[in-house]
Amino acid sequence: MSLIGPSRSKGGQKAGARRAENNRIYAHPLPLAFHSSDSAPSRLLALFGISSTRLENPHCEGIFDPATRSVWVINERDSTILWRRGFFGKGDLSRSEPSWLARQINARKAAGKYMTSEEIREKRRAERRQFKLDRAAAIARAAAEAEAAFAEGREAVPVAIPSGATWKPSSSTAESSLPSAPPDAEGEESESDEGEPEEEPLENVEHLQLTLQEAWFLVWNLDCLTVLDPQSNEPMSLRQIWHAFQSVHCIPPELPVYAHRFDNPFLVHYAAYHYYRALGWVVKGGIKFCVDYLLYKRGPVFHHAEFAVVVIPVYEDPADQASSPFTLPNANTFSWTWLSTINRVNSQVQKTLILTYVTIPAQSRVSLELLSSPACLAHYSVRDVVLRRFIPARMRD
Repeated sequence: MSLIGPSRSKGGQKAGARRAENNRIYAHPLPLAFHSSDSAPSRLLALFGISSTRLENPHCEGIFDPATRSVWVINERDSTILWRRGFFGKGDLSRSEPSWLARQINARKAAGKYMTSEEIREKRRAERRQFKLDRAAAIARAAAEAEAAFAEGREAVPVAIPSGATWKPSSSTAESSLPSAPPDAEGEESESDEGEPEEEPLENVEHLQLTLQEAWFLVWNLDCLTVLDPQSNEPMSLRQIWHAFQSVHCIPPELPVYAHRFDNPFLVHYAAYHYYRALGWVVKGGIKFCVDYLLYKRGPVFHHAEFAVVVIPVYEDPADQASSPFTLPNANTFSWTWLSTINRVNSQVQKTLILTYVTIPAQSRVSLELLSSPACLAHYSVRDVVLRRFIPARMRD
């Protein structure tokens, strides 16, 4: 064996295999998939410029839920397709990908043998919490010692303040009799497992939850989602879906003040969602970072989000804002304190803040009849401004 040739560690090989597996699973950026045939008739047709590529439409189904302002995808097959092809929705019992069933199965296997990923995460959080408490206590002791030494006219006794590199967790948080990973032995089963009674199979009670913007994008642009009425369980027409998604923001929807409004929150946020989805970004909710959306290049499985989007509505006619029954977030002038806070939060997690201005068309200029169809979306305009926090110590170059 040559000692000069490149060598790959076991960890690098696992990472490469995981990356290749993710590329295979999440190969399609949208639920619509194109499949081409390499048969002899297909090659013959290609000589005459005739393509044999066929389009696969999964035709998923979801139930509209007005209470949560979302669409529930109950079928496990449909949930898997919508998540793996475009990262649409999230599991209602998971942080992102619908993985409740897999986590429960893993927890059964790991019971008393090794720690699950959730237990490892909670252990790390407990250690970080304990580190902050120990550091704060050490700083308080150092301050008290300095004050006492100053009052007595003596030299202060140095107090060791722990750092992230030197601090060790206490026995209460660090000790664990279980390993952090499952054993490497493959195909080996312990003899003690043979006598244990079989557990009842788990039923997957998790569903995929789509936002109204995601559901409308799948219905209107891709025609791959059928929305069912929650009362009759019958498919809703495009016009019914269009009015239902807007009416959830009107309480009660029968009031005439909500009729014919271009500043409906669903329309404003969908204009921003469609703008970035049409440019190829994977758009996910950003409430965790105090923003409206997060933008991923490929998806949360591959990389962290690079951009955080704050949707800012702008009225073309100020009179429409004065007569509006809706209280749109960020519609009024925001303070620099608020802007600095949002920017600092996202800068700490390596995200660039984008202010997305959605201009709401004036009712005096656009016919109100357009609101009865998605044709009104063509009258919204979107402008984005990238905001970066200037750090002199890091940006000298």
